This record gives sequence, structure tokens and C-alpha cells, in this order.
Amino acid sequence: MTHRPLDEPTRAVRPHPAEPLWNQPPAPDQVDPAVLSALLHRHGWQRRGGAPGRYGRWTPPGPGGSGTSLLVPESRAFPDSDDLLGEALLALSRSGSPSARDVLVGLSMPSDEIHWWRDVPTGPLGAAPWTVEDELRSAARRMLLAGALATRARAGYYGARHRRAATECLDNVLVGAAPGGRRLTAFVPVATGRPLAVRLHQALYAAREAVDYQRATGGMEAFDAAVEAGVSHELTEALVALVRGCEGARIAVEWAPAAGVPEGGAPPAEPVEFSPGDLPVLREAGARYLREEPSVPVRITGAVVRLRRSGPRGEGAVRLRVIAGAEVPHVRMTLDEEAYRTAGHAHLAGLPVRVQGRLESRGGFRRLVDACEVAPVQVDEAERDRLMKSLQENAKDADFFDEPCDGA
Repeated sequence: MTHRPLDEPTRAVRPHPAEPLWNQPPAPDQVDPAVLSALLHRHGWQRRGGAPGRYGRWTPPGPGGSGTSLLVPESRAFPDSDDLLGEALLALSRSGSPSARDVLVGLSMPSDEIHWWRDVPTGPLGAAPWTVEDELRSAARRMLLAGALATRARAGYYGARHRRAATECLDNVLVGAAPGGRRLTAFVPVATGRPLAVRLHQALYAAREAVDYQRATGGMEAFDAAVEAGVSHELTEALVALVRGCEGARIAVEWAPAAGVPEGGAPPAEPVEFSPGDLPVLREAGARYLREEPSVPVRITGAVVRLRRSGPRGEGAVRLRVIAGAEVPHVRMTLDEEAYRTAGHAHLAGLPVRVQGRLESRGGFRRLVDACEVAPVQVDEAERDRLMKSLQENAKDADFFDEPCDGA
């Protein structure tokens, strides 16, 4: 065991992105009273009187809310509006109610909100097993990722395509969970994530309509048209994960009051509902998307990061880190002896290669089939140095060449 010297400064810890939003309420002059009232109503607060046209009195949801109230002005037309707003924001920051936290997050970071509900059996005092909340979080993240993928391109099955960019879209999304593992809210910033919220909203309604069509007619044609709205194998799998093991699930998208309804989005309606009876259709649609997504012809430029063949002669397997030509991080391919030797020499020289082929959907678009026209690509000195550094690091791995190097 090692110990840190007492006089050594401690390492700075990166704050959680939600920390400042919760501990530091926004300034009263930055808050629109109408937006605050809309957020309070959205999160279950009740308006119980107040001077008409001047302010409203709001109480939090639940049986314990009767002793707490906020006075929220209806506009800034009166001299005491800033004082009332300041008192309301301070009371929200000191409240122990999860809904108060959600209101403050919505004020500090204008966000579209995505809500999930699962109908699961309750345990003692409303508690739920640990796995219930874990299942909800996992399904919600998969659904957000499916929505982010649909903002990049339309496809029935994405596999590894666009996954890195889609995952980066989720970096600024905040999550607020309710006790009991039955409800979850994601706050998607309008500035960076509105296309995700719009696409997911459209895709969920299209998926619901396609399921209804199949259950009424037995045909799967509606799922073909639903791809254009953002429905995919990834979305159907997320819906299966959400609904499986519960009595039903609902999803709703609500637009940020400060930003209004987006172009292409509909005003908030009833949540989209899915039940266990929908699972066979969703599973069939997911398998159909996976089966029918075609291979993609590509011309890829990439750095060789792995070479493997069983002997000093003959064809071999090559792994590329993709630089351009496809929205996947890596691809594998099998090359004939001459192309394999070209790839090996390019790697030893610190050069990427360019190769043509078809990106196969089986395996998640990670394999290039019918690879041909392998040729090294000249790059500038900075890129060459970076690739050579990568070569030196890979040289420490005894498995990089799974054959004698002079056979490359």
C-alpha cells in the first residue's frame, strides 16, 4: 500500500455537471415568471390561489406539500416581482423535493425533457428491487442512443456506424431519477440536443403506429416507412428492454418552455404507451431490420493496427483504425498475400492505406468483404509521426504480428 504525503496537494476533482445547477439557483433577473410557472406545473406543483393577475401560490406534489408554498409573480409588471422570484428560487434550492431539483435544472439549463415510466410491482413502503432501477436506466440510455443515431443518418440497423458521434451527443444530458425505480427524466439541452429530442419524439410515435398496424393487419410494411422517422433495430431493442419484465411502460417528450415547440415537433400530447403484448412485434421488427439492412460499398482510409496470418505465406487478416470513408472506428478484413504484404509494409513505414470493399452488416458493420485495391497513402509529417508513435506502442504487444515479421 502507498500513502500520499501529507504536504502534497490533493488532486482536483471534476464537479458533476448537475452540481452547480442544483446548489446555485439562477438569478431572479434571469428567470421568466411564465417559464417558472410552466415548469412548476409540469413537475406536479399545484396552484392554490393567489392574487389574480399578480401572483400565484404554488405547493409541491405529494402529501407533504401542504406546509410549503411559493409565491410566483405572473409577470414583471409589479415592483416586487424580483423579490418574489428570489424568494421562490431560494425556497426551491432548499427544498428536499425531487421536483424542486427538476424545476431548477430546467431554469438553469433550458432543456427538453424526456420522461419514462414503468409499471412494476411495488415492495415494502413503495421500494423496488435494485435491478428495477438499473433496467430502467439501461433502457433509457439505449433509447437516447437510438435517437442520437437517427440524427446522424436513417438506417434500419446501425451496428457500429455513427456510434462514437451519437455517444458524444449524450455527454450533456442530465438525468433525474425518482425514488422506487419506476420513473426517470432526462434533461436534453436545447442548445445541443434538440435534434435528438425531436427525432426520438417522432420515432416513438412512428413505432407505436407500426406496432398497431402489424397487430391489426399482420403486415410489417409500416416498419419500413418508420425508418424515415427514426425507427431502427436499436430503438426496437431499447423498447423491448424497457417493457420486458413490467406491466407496461410510457414515454413522453416535453419541450422546454423557454424555447417553445420546435419545428417538426408537435405540442405535448399523451405519453406513448407500450405493453407486454407489443413485445413479439417489436422483437420481430428488430430482427427484420437486422436481417435486411444491406451491405455498404465504401472506400476506406485507415491505419493498420493488427496483422495476422497462420504462416509466412498466403492470405491474412488485417485490422484498420478508420480515418475516413466510414462512420465506424475499426474494420477487419481478409487480404490476399500481395495485399497483406502491402498493408504490412505501409504500417512499418508509418503510412495509412486505402482499400475498397463492402462494409458487411453482419457483425455490426465491422468487417470489410471483397477488399481490393489496397494502396499506401502519403500523409504529412505530423500525421506520419503520430502513426509511427502508434507503431512503437503496438510493437510492445507480442500479438501485433502473429507471424515472423519478415513474412509481412
